[in-house]
Amino acid sequence: MESRVKSNSQLRRADCFGKVDGQLQRSPSVIVIGGGMAGVAAARALHDASIQVVLLESRERLGGRIHTDYSFGFPVDLGASWLHGVCKENPLAPLIGRLGLPLYRTSEDNSVLYDHDLESYALFDMDGIQVPQELVKKVGKVFEMILEETDKVRQELSEDISILRALSIVFERKPEFRLEGLAHKVLQWYLCRMEGWFAADSDTISLKCWDQEELLPGGHGLMVRGYLPVIHTLAKGLDIRLGHRVSKIERRYNGVKVTVENGETFIADAAVVAVPLGVLKAKSIKFEPKLPDWKEAAIADLGVGIENKIILHFENVFWPNVEFLGVVAETSYGCSYFLNLHKAAGHPVLVYMPAGRLAKDIEKMSDEAAANFAFMQLKKILPDASSPIQYLVSRWGTDVNSLGSYSYDAVGKPHDLYERLRVPVDNLFFAGEATSALYPGSVHGAFSTAMMAAEDCRMRVLERYGELDLFQPVMGEEALSIPLLISRL
Repeated sequence: MESRVKSNSQLRRADCFGKVDGQLQRSPSVIVIGGGMAGVAAARALHDASIQVVLLESRERLGGRIHTDYSFGFPVDLGASWLHGVCKENPLAPLIGRLGLPLYRTSEDNSVLYDHDLESYALFDMDGIQVPQELVKKVGKVFEMILEETDKVRQELSEDISILRALSIVFERKPEFRLEGLAHKVLQWYLCRMEGWFAADSDTISLKCWDQEELLPGGHGLMVRGYLPVIHTLAKGLDIRLGHRVSKIERRYNGVKVTVENGETFIADAAVVAVPLGVLKAKSIKFEPKLPDWKEAAIADLGVGIENKIILHFENVFWPNVEFLGVVAETSYGCSYFLNLHKAAGHPVLVYMPAGRLAKDIEKMSDEAAANFAFMQLKKILPDASSPIQYLVSRWGTDVNSLGSYSYDAVGKPHDLYERLRVPVDNLFFAGEATSALYPGSVHGAFSTAMMAAEDCRMRVLERYGELDLFQPVMGEEALSIPLLISRL
């Protein structure tokens, strides 16, 4: 990669000095910590605003929780894979449109399942018998009515409770919603899909805040060629240091000093902290002086969930031509679902997607055992399934570079934690999906907070140098409206 071939002398030019007309002169400088969407986008914006930027990334790759793998001979995303909101209002739409990256739309607006339409599913019980579509739709309507009743419970209560507790109250009040037999299993599957959206179990998700996220119009689109081309486009020409795990960030009256694990230090006017919430929670980066109490409380109180992918590559397609295969069970923990990449991208691949406690339990297994577990789930519904020829397993919960998949509102905690996490501390600026009050847990949420952090940082740095030009947007005027390439088979 172009950014990896910097000379050692250039790498150690940490205090960002340069010579102009033979005179040693300081130039505005920023250190960006974290090479995910937020970090790369912030670095791109600052670089384009003529600020000297170095980006420090702990992994030996860019992307963070965007991880497009090519080992099968075609791209598959082990992390983020959807554009949530296929519309021109999505801040990522202009870039994706310019790159000509196709999207496969998996839902229209207002789907009860968020990212998929009911018509795109085939549900099966543990005996491999497909659930009649009429029953799936009927239970879907019941599930929507149950959620409406939970909203009434929320309005009645002053204290916050979990979604699971709210559901219990609804079932006590409305016994007709207590389904039995196969219908009960389908209802549990709907709850399983809802938990997957938050990457957390329903007993930990806040009732007061669970629907506060703002969904953009246009439904949801799968990135057919993966998300990595977006990252690489934003990263082009930037000074990026891979394998640089930050251990300490020191705020000084005249700048910041950042230390990485090997003892190397970088000094600049300001820093953008764009590491995952899980990493901040683990306190693996030491802040000196320590962050204010309100900032540490926001980090501690915001929930971080886990959703993983076990990607199974087969020689041939033997499953129905639907977007999702679902397994219904007596509990949401026992339910599961597979994304069919063949329908979306033409590859003989199924993606098993466990979330919450199930994802944590599977992370205790080896990759081989995890892949076998997913295949056994598939065998329950398709007994004649052939064994996969390759597999990939993500471990976002135990990966020290992420320690979780994405943020959510935990029970009893205020919804303004995202905004508190975003607020700068002196010359430290924060970005990432967990700092997005409107779009948490999404790639465009990470991107939009990167733009805010970059602009706030730019103004702070240039004010110091007396060079502030308020009419200079960080991303220029390139955001032209270019149609997205969308298909739906």
